[in-house]
Amino acid sequence: MNIGEVATASGLPAKTIRYYEDIGLLRAARGANGYRHFDDRDVRMLSFVSRARSLGFSIDDCRSLLSLYADRDRASADVKRIAREHLTGIAKKITELEAMRDTLEDLVSRCQGDDHPDCPILDGLAGAEVPQ
Repeated sequence: MNIGEVATASGLPAKTIRYYEDIGLLRAARGANGYRHFDDRDVRMLSFVSRARSLGFSIDDCRSLLSLYADRDRASADVKRIAREHLTGIAKKITELEAMRDTLEDLVSRCQGDDHPDCPILDGLAGAEVPQ
């Protein structure tokens, strides 16, 4: 398969596939003409990475997960550790996002949204004490 075909099969843009090759996540075979040539294994690997990335795994995590996926002697505990660490990071981000939402909701609720210049949103962003 050429890069266009593997892009269609994996659902990834050709640019992303080239990037993955540049960073060593993928090693595409090259024909005598220098063009990349991919096989079904490459499509499976790219689909794997695409799904992992859609769940927010980093490139380094994907590299580790791919290595474990290819290792039939792997311990599932190693896979679980990576996933659990990522899950902990997601939980932390959710907590941070909820705090951001609560702060912004509070500032928005305090703003009259009228023709006057006073704005608790701007005061809050400037670090000023916003009256209750």
